[in-house]
Amino acid sequence: MAPPGIGNSSQCDVEFPTSSETSKNIVILDGGFATQLSCHVNDPIDGDVLWSARFLSTNPEAVINSHLDFLRAGADLIITNTYQANVKLFKEHLNITDKEAYDLIKKAVLLAKTAVARYMEEFPSPRRPLIVGSVGPYGASLHDGSEYNGSYASTTSVDVMREWHIPRIEALLEAGVDLLALETIPCRVEAEMLINLLKERYPKAKAWLSFSVGTDGKTTAFGEPFQQTARACYDLNPNQLVAIGVNCTAPRLIESLISGINDKRQKPIPLIVYPNSGESYNVEMGDDTTSYRWINRDKCEPVETYVSKWLDLGVTYIGGCCRTFAIDVTRIKREVEKWKLIRHIEI
Repeated sequence: MAPPGIGNSSQCDVEFPTSSETSKNIVILDGGFATQLSCHVNDPIDGDVLWSARFLSTNPEAVINSHLDFLRAGADLIITNTYQANVKLFKEHLNITDKEAYDLIKKAVLLAKTAVARYMEEFPSPRRPLIVGSVGPYGASLHDGSEYNGSYASTTSVDVMREWHIPRIEALLEAGVDLLALETIPCRVEAEMLINLLKERYPKAKAWLSFSVGTDGKTTAFGEPFQQTARACYDLNPNQLVAIGVNCTAPRLIESLISGINDKRQKPIPLIVYPNSGESYNVEMGDDTTSYRWINRDKCEPVETYVSKWLDLGVTYIGGCCRTFAIDVTRIKREVEKWKLIRHIEI
């Protein structure tokens, strides 16, 4: 296991932007990793208890190529394929040892680094794309969709969640990620635990925190007031959190979630949003992976149509989550560049 704060993120000299109201340094994220991975593999992804993380073991070249797709599309960073990665799950479903499982999480970072190296050979630049370690919620390991409602927060102790998170975080930091993505967190108790964990064990690491939220456009997935929760979490550790926001929710909900969040704040919260396509995920629990599918794509407005409004609201980090492909990243980047040009003319 890694000592506290080890890896690139402990010595990260990247200057992270604050808000788009005061900075034109907008960071373009990648899109839905499993979504893009589906362009490179024939095996089913959705419905697998390991989700896309299985391919770290079975098809690492596809993982590299998926990362490369996003970099070529214009992403400033790539997020590791570790949302569903977990030592216990890897041991159980890949029949490997504790050490092999831990090393497989580190391998995810190596594959991302390989993608960055190949990209830099294709497009030499002094600005290296960042590598962000995905830290999904405890609920993802339960394989029951509870990361989207936070129901486990009522039955699982903070200590259990904390000990579950530590091995993956340490593997990611040891392998040298630039920062961590504490993502799709459905409840305040898990979010605050993760923030305090950073402060206590990894004081030199940087991270963003993004929540899964309710369909009312006002609350976390677990039902807490979103803006109140986000402000409280940021104020717990503003030195290590580079942004707070929302991921994997419908684009149409973003505006109501973040509008006014920084009103009357002396220090604005840097905002991050990376929604899904707006489709609904239909889950009919069972062994058949075809029961897990996205529906209603034809009813969704493209993500890029919302971009300028989000930037006007102060968003600094912007990208996509499930069901957003590399081409969507290109479209998002194009809208960001148009917004920056207009702002420059206005100024």
